[in-house]
Amino acid sequence: MLKWLVRTVHTDDPRALEAALRWLYGFVRPQRSAIGLVMALSLCASLLVLAQPWLTKTLIDEGLLAKDYGTLLQTALLMIAAGLLGTLLAGVNRYLHTRLSGRILFDLRDDLYRHLQTLSPAFYGQRRIGDLMSRLDGDVAQIQRFAVDSLFSALSSLLGLVGAVALLFALSWQLALILALLVPLEVLWLSWMRRKVERRSRILRERSADLSSFLVETLPAMKFIQSVGQERREAGRLQGLGDRYLGDLLKLQLTEFVTQAVPGTLTSWSRAGAFLIGGYWVIEGQWQLGALIAFSTYLGMAVGPVQSLLGLYVAVQRMTVSLGRVMELRREQPEIRLAERRLPLPDSGGRIELQAVGFGYAGREPVLADVSLVIPAGLKVALSGPSGVGKSTLIDLLQRHYDPQQGVLLLDGVDLRQCDPAELRRRVAVVSQEIVLFRGSLADNIRYASPDADPQAVRRAAEQAQLGELIGQLPQGLDTPLGERGGQLSGGQKQRIAIARALLQQPTVLVLDEATSAVDEATEREIIAAVDRLFAGRTRILISHRLSTLADADLYLRLNRGTLSVESKSETAIEENLNG
Repeated sequence: MLKWLVRTVHTDDPRALEAALRWLYGFVRPQRSAIGLVMALSLCASLLVLAQPWLTKTLIDEGLLAKDYGTLLQTALLMIAAGLLGTLLAGVNRYLHTRLSGRILFDLRDDLYRHLQTLSPAFYGQRRIGDLMSRLDGDVAQIQRFAVDSLFSALSSLLGLVGAVALLFALSWQLALILALLVPLEVLWLSWMRRKVERRSRILRERSADLSSFLVETLPAMKFIQSVGQERREAGRLQGLGDRYLGDLLKLQLTEFVTQAVPGTLTSWSRAGAFLIGGYWVIEGQWQLGALIAFSTYLGMAVGPVQSLLGLYVAVQRMTVSLGRVMELRREQPEIRLAERRLPLPDSGGRIELQAVGFGYAGREPVLADVSLVIPAGLKVALSGPSGVGKSTLIDLLQRHYDPQQGVLLLDGVDLRQCDPAELRRRVAVVSQEIVLFRGSLADNIRYASPDADPQAVRRAAEQAQLGELIGQLPQGLDTPLGERGGQLSGGQKQRIAIARALLQQPTVLVLDEATSAVDEATEREIIAAVDRLFAGRTRILISHRLSTLADADLYLRLNRGTLSVESKSETAIEENLNG
């Protein structure tokens, strides 16, 4: 089937398409047993459907017209039994098919989501979130529908076609030759239209991604939009995007309508021709009425599967568009490479060492250029430097969102490239200025990085982060839902929650990256004092533009133009005053 699909689809890179299809069907193969059961039920259901017109023929010709009451009653009972069994099979088949489709859909989405989890912050900085959502949702669902639904549709159509054609020839081989003229015409037409459908489908997917991106961008920023009086402007943007989407949707609908209309018209003409010739035979006494009715029914049952099978061309083109969009994400490579043999990190310590480390982004000055430095374990480190120089990128290297392009970065003597990133990130906790909160209770958000923490530990961490007043104000205390992204909380409250989360995590290295910028200096002193007390003997790295935040550090580092240098406290204070 893969070879047929590759030959069917017009593509400049058949190997890439074949690899993409192998990835897709890698999720279908494990469900072979379930697929076999659904196929068996589909076969039984198709046989029952094929039996109905023949039973109708028997009832009319051998029961009604022959005035045979026994045959009439027997055939009627068989029709009732076949109908009941067909209904039962249809219900069971739908349940099993839905379960199978759901499993494959969520397996595909889970695989893509897990791959996205391996990609660096730089990837997300360059991508529209709405576009990613469109691919995870709509495109994955589209390729799943083809991989499963089209498979069973093709099987059912093939069985129906073979059975119907066999019975058509059994009734009248002369009239059955109509199909020999009909099928080639439909094949030629659909082959010509398939590229138009593919082009329209791709454009519509892009329009859908534009809409998703707009909503993801503007809904979280609604307060700002209102505060600057730009509601009408954004509503106009949404209307413009909607108009473009609707226009392209109508073009696709028109293209698909024309694609299917010609085969449908040919089918109507063929059935009219069958009735004309067959009706003449019935009037002349050369054929039976029941046979004519059965033949017309089987003709419709034969042409329908032909259209469905030929419609696979259209389905293939639409699936190819979605598969290509998904594989664009699958081909994105992580910034880091996982070692086959990963080294464990010590349970305690916090010694950080840079050995001739170099790192930078394309087209920009190096963040680090041949930097060598040792930060002994347990020190309180102040990291300063101009805005945008790369202080947060240095922390990203420490958490291994990126690997150094040159040199080696070590934690407690272990090269970070030999570490498991998940274990490393448990040991290096970062509280940044941009706080991430999820839908759930306050307790759920505090224990997010430590999901197994008991309620007492959660409450203790909250109190140590100066959250007692907030807990007292909330109607359900720690169990109060925070809502979407904690929108009702102040910046200072969000930062305290993030600090409580880090306290609960108990890392080897704690990084506060502008983590107290939204609280007043008195609260900041309390938080920093609590951090110093609770993390005494552990490495703490503080990044801030506030002099008070960096006070009483054991080591002062300054990052500027790729150089990480050690400074005295007085030099740092002077620089802070200059920046302030």
